[in-house]
Amino acid sequence: MSRVCELTGKGPMVGNNVSHANNKTKRRFLPNLNDTTLQSEALGRAFRLRISAAALRTVDHRGGLDAFLAKAKDSDLSARALKIKRDIEKSTDTAAALEA
Repeated sequence: MSRVCELTGKGPMVGNNVSHANNKTKRRFLPNLNDTTLQSEALGRAFRLRISAAALRTVDHRGGLDAFLAKAKDSDLSARALKIKRDIEKSTDTAAALEA
């Protein structure tokens, strides 16, 4: 399982451990990933995603998974998240067509 957030594309970064004697050794900074179930109001079902804690706060701030995916760039999203975004867009398009 890769260490990449499915919604933001945030992945590991590389840096140095620096000792008191100023010795430098390579290290990795891993994102804080959590397995989370998010509810889609447009589709009426839940999705299990592996997302970072920062992405979870952003989803809450924007008003849910549907609103987050509407604003998200396609290049940042994983293949699964991109499919969810397209399904949400289709369902909202059909709902708008039925109302008109």
